[in-house]
Order: sequence, then C-alpha cells, then structure tokens
Amino acid sequence: MTLLNVTDLNVTFTQDGQPVRAVRGVSFHVEKGETVALVGESGSGKSVSALSCVGLLPDAAQVSGSVTFKGNELIGASDAQLRQVRGNDISFIFQEPMTSLNPLHTIEKQIAESLSLHQGLSGTVARARVLDLLNTVGIRDAETRMSAYPHQLSGGQRQRVMIAMALANGPELLVADEPTTALDVTIQAQILELLVDLKRAEGMSLLFITHDLNIVRRFADRVCVMQAGEIVEQGPTGQIFDAPQHPYTRKLLAAEQAGQPAPVPDGAQEVLRTDSLRIWFPIQRGFLRRTVGHVKAVNGASLSLHSGETLGVVGESGSGKTTLALAILRLISSEGPIWFNGADIQGRKSTELRALRRDVQIVFQDPFGSLSPRMTVAQIIAEGLGVHGIPTGQLEKELVAEIMTEVGLDPSTMERYPHEFSGGQRQRIAIARAMILRPKLLVLDEPTSALDMTVQVQIVELLRELQRRHGLAYLFISHDLRVVRALSHKVVVMKQGDVVETGPVDQVFDTPSHPYTRALLSAAFDMTAIGAD
Repeated sequence: MTLLNVTDLNVTFTQDGQPVRAVRGVSFHVEKGETVALVGESGSGKSVSALSCVGLLPDAAQVSGSVTFKGNELIGASDAQLRQVRGNDISFIFQEPMTSLNPLHTIEKQIAESLSLHQGLSGTVARARVLDLLNTVGIRDAETRMSAYPHQLSGGQRQRVMIAMALANGPELLVADEPTTALDVTIQAQILELLVDLKRAEGMSLLFITHDLNIVRRFADRVCVMQAGEIVEQGPTGQIFDAPQHPYTRKLLAAEQAGQPAPVPDGAQEVLRTDSLRIWFPIQRGFLRRTVGHVKAVNGASLSLHSGETLGVVGESGSGKTTLALAILRLISSEGPIWFNGADIQGRKSTELRALRRDVQIVFQDPFGSLSPRMTVAQIIAEGLGVHGIPTGQLEKELVAEIMTEVGLDPSTMERYPHEFSGGQRQRIAIARAMILRPKLLVLDEPTSALDMTVQVQIVELLRELQRRHGLAYLFISHDLRVVRALSHKVVVMKQGDVVETGPVDQVFDTPSHPYTRALLSAAFDMTAIGAD
C-alpha cells in the first residue's frame, strides 16, 4: 500500500520581491514498511519537500501539487486535519536538536508533553513511558538524565532525545531529517538498527533525508537524488549506487574522503602537551549541596601535539572529547599540567590567558549557531582583532578580504549576513574568523559533521592547505573516522573519560589493539547492509 504519495510538488518563496522556486515538480512515493532516502547537497530542496507534506512551511510559501497520506489530500487541508496527522501519523526528527528542544524544560517534561497531547498520558504512566523511550534510544543512566536540561547533555544525547520524542506516539511514517549527523559511529549504527527494528515490528515507513551516502547504501530501499529543487534520478538503492545515470549522482558518489595530510616537518616545535590531565565534576546532593561523588569526564589524558601536526580525538558522545578540548582551552577547570609553547598555563589568571587565546582558536560543529545573525561577515571575521587590541586602522577590510580569499570566499560578500550563505560557506566564515588572528593551534570540534559529503571534501582540503601553509597544529574532534583518517597524523581513542588507545593514524586504523577501537572501526567502515535478512 502506498502510504505517502507526492505528485508534481512545487514550492515557491519570495526573496527581494522575486519568486524563487525551491522545489520544482517533485514526485515520489513511500510504500508501507519502506525506507526512501532523499539525498542531495544543502539547498537542493530535500527538507522543504518533506516539510511541505504536512504544512510546516511559512505562510509565505506557495505550495502546489498533490500530497496524499493513505489517500487523503494534505495540500490545502485545514489546520485541524494537519494537526491530527502531525505527531500521530507522521512524525519528524530534525537535524539541530538544540534549536528544537526547549532550554527551559527538563527532558522528561518535553517528552511527556507529546504523550499528554496525543495519548492523554500523565503522572507515573507518562514517566514510565518516557523512561522506556530514553532506554530504547540508548541514553545511559536514563532515570537520572530525565531531570536534565538540554544544555546538560552532549550533542549526541540531545539528538537521541529528539528521536525518542518522534517515536513516542508510534507514527506510521517517520520523516528523519539528518537524524544521525551529531552521533558517533557506534551509536549511529545502534539508532539505525533501532529504526529498522521498529519498521519491521510496527510496519513503520521512513522518509530519510541525509547527505551521508554510506548510510543510504546500508539503510534505504529506494533513493531519490535531488539537485536544485528537482529529483534528477530515483530508483532502487543497488541500482543507483552500482549504475548511476545522472552526472550529479556520479559526482555525489565520487565525493569520498581520500589522501592524507602533509608529513610533519622535521624538528617541528611542540605546541601542546598534557600529562595525566583530569576533569572531574562534583555530584552534589541534599539541602547543603554536599559532594557525594564525581562525574569522571576525563581520566589521566596525556597527549602531545607539534606544529604542522593533527591529533584526531575520537570516541562516542559523552566520552570526554569536547571536555578535554575545553580544559586545554582553559574554559573549564582541570587538574594536571597543560604546556603550551613550553609554558605551563594551568592555574594562570584570566588576564594572563588573554594573550594565549590569540594563539589558540576554535571552530565549532554548528557554524550557523556559532555566528551572530546580527553581524555582517566582515564584522564577524574582524571581531577578534578588536577583542585582542590589534591595531588595523584602514587596513581592516583589506585583512578581512585577504583571509576570505584564503579560505575560498568571495570578498565582495563580506557585507552579507550568515543566513545568506550555505552551510559550507558558513563553516569557511568560522575558519576565517579563527585564522585572521594567525593562531598556532586550532581546535576543530566536529567541523564537518553537518556538511554535505562534497562540501566535507572541500573543507578537509582547505584545512590541509592552511596547515601546510602556516604550520598549524590541529586538535581535531570528530566521530567521522573517514575524515579523521584523511586529516590526522595521530589518533587518541576515548571511552567514558579514559584514553584507551593512541598512536599514529595508520597503526591505530590498520591494527587496532583495543576492542573498543575495533568496534568503532567496524561500525564506521563495515558496508554490510543494516538490518539485512
């Protein structure tokens, strides 16, 4: 039975008084119990097509064509009809959990709200259901995490909460918009297995939006390839991957990470070193807030990093990767020496650290969230110059133009705002903001995970070139082991705060010694179809 049928869908927005056709004559269908993948680069119309199916686009959007769910037309349906379908019959998992979750409410309250609205559950019954959902999606210590707020969870944990909310009411069609982007490879595999199991047990269908073609190959029954608002090719997954017909499809399939970084120069200076670095957070209970234990976020991490070298830090969400980086940046408290350029910076006052921060910069995972929407690109990139009191005078725009050119941006766009750029361009802006200060160490926290595969390749090439040109040291945090291998010289593998394995990237990837490392590599590189019979 055809569950969802989209026929000749067109979506038009108005920009600067001119019509912009975001979706052009799109037609596809999803059968009961089937997984259909929508793939394509950012701006191709994937998410707009999905959102238009249940009337979630802004009022200014002009939508035409036909979208039927179990034979009932949804284009032009009343708000009451659409509300009945949303959440109950068709549920969404969105890409950015931090923007979808309410920062003022606990996780339990947010999931229970959906249960109350659609099923009338409350009290202990709702609490038990919330706990079951959190356990189902693999959140450790779920009973404790229920009382946490979104900012107290890691990125992967927040995404799992979003998945739990989407599954709460047993939908017939789950629209998953990049649901595993923020997850490490082992949890990604678990979530995909979970979705396959639910599909089989409940007869649920999936419309899967992603830029990760490895997931598509392992997970989807059929694939629709979108470019510039149109479906340029669609068919069974095996056919699309083995014999692609359209040039754009062949381009996407060819966008695999390859190559390796330039060798570390002989006699390169040691930029960073830690020795048994420890980060423990106190657990406080009772009226007097007595310390009854500790969350051992990082236990005895020792590492070394030289100019022109990249150290990859990998592990599951909550393993301590980002916590380690924040401690190195002296943004959270830690115990143990941290040497930067030969000087121990542990225990120094904030005023003494100001000069250091010019030499140590960070690029975050979500470029849109890390760039101020109220500032132009020129203001964003040049902000660090003013913060550090670097005199520029009339040369400021010239410096901004120079660094924009270096990272592959058109300097003529410097007066635009972040929302006017694609995801890959925004990440280049974030890199330019860090590079204008000419740092010695760049901390890269998942800088490619939210980007299309073709854009990922471009960003990795850019980082390699910047490292070669300026002798930069990179501390590279990622759950994408393919990108880690393409960019890193050495790797540190972390599990629940412990460093379980470290060494040259080829040694760790080719002959891993720890069972956990082998599990990570198997989840990342095993191309066996998930859920195959």
